[in-house]
Amino acid sequence: MKKISQGAEAVIYLDGDRIIKERTSKSYRHPELDLKIRKKTTRFEARLLERAAALIPVPRILKSCDKSMRIEMEHIQGTKLRDLVKGMAPDQRTDIFERIGKKLARLHNADIIHGDLTTSNIILKDKLYFIDFGLGFISPKIEDKAVDLHLLKQALASKHHECFDECFSAAMKGYSSEAKDFKKLHERFKKVESRGRYKAKQ
Repeated sequence: MKKISQGAEAVIYLDGDRIIKERTSKSYRHPELDLKIRKKTTRFEARLLERAAALIPVPRILKSCDKSMRIEMEHIQGTKLRDLVKGMAPDQRTDIFERIGKKLARLHNADIIHGDLTTSNIILKDKLYFIDFGLGFISPKIEDKAVDLHLLKQALASKHHECFDECFSAAMKGYSSEAKDFKKLHERFKKVESRGRYKAKQ
């Protein structure tokens, strides 16, 4: 196995045509609590991926084990969108981000919150795949969906500032075309944004 990434919660390995995500222990947590948390999050992420798979392209789960704290899934052999955005023609970027907005709306319509939707967590192959649902959860709350949308906006502003307006406008166009109760959600989104601006000024 080849280690390809290490985050705060897990280590990611590549093993042939499989990706293995292994949740690591935290020394600052009580051992029993740490075990309980890692078991729970491993089970939940696997279920979330399976639920999302009925709606949009995501990696297919091959095996999940809450004893070894591992999730094995197919390796999507494409390119992270993060590395493609800058070199795209404007019309191609618009099409891609409109599709991203539609896919996010489908997740939200099913009460799935991604929690970390950045261009590093979207892979372009034959389709657009959303990956890494490690911070995801289920929620019917408009607030949680608005925050998810706000996090996408922040990620685009941070990583792709040179074409941010174009990308986020396209994403919102796609999102609004499929999202349930978009008017209410958009109003809450603006409130979430205003809270963010207020905190930034403090």
